Amino acid sequence: MTPTHFTFSAAFLLGLAGLAFHRTHLLSALLCLEGMMLSLFLALSLWTLELGAMGFSASPLLLLAFSACEASAGLALLVATARTHGTDHLQSLNLLQC
Repeated sequence: MTPTHFTFSAAFLLGLAGLAFHRTHLLSALLCLEGMMLSLFLALSLWTLELGAMGFSASPLLLLAFSACEASAGLALLVATARTHGTDHLQSLNLLQC
């Protein structure tokens, strides 16, 4: 495993660990998801550059578009949660009350 592959794998795993273990605020969960998507985007971009195939060149842009959609939906949920519940703590959210 090259150092660049190790760096992107470690960045993804750190984002995943942050998402799994630090679930206090919705904003921190969204930031961990964005870090994971950023590491995936960079790894996929480098992979397509190393491979040299033109057929995979649209894949990083497609991932970036989905990442932007995920970020906008997450921020919309964050604003809606903050307006209805008054906080972004994940412990205050209850699916049975919706």
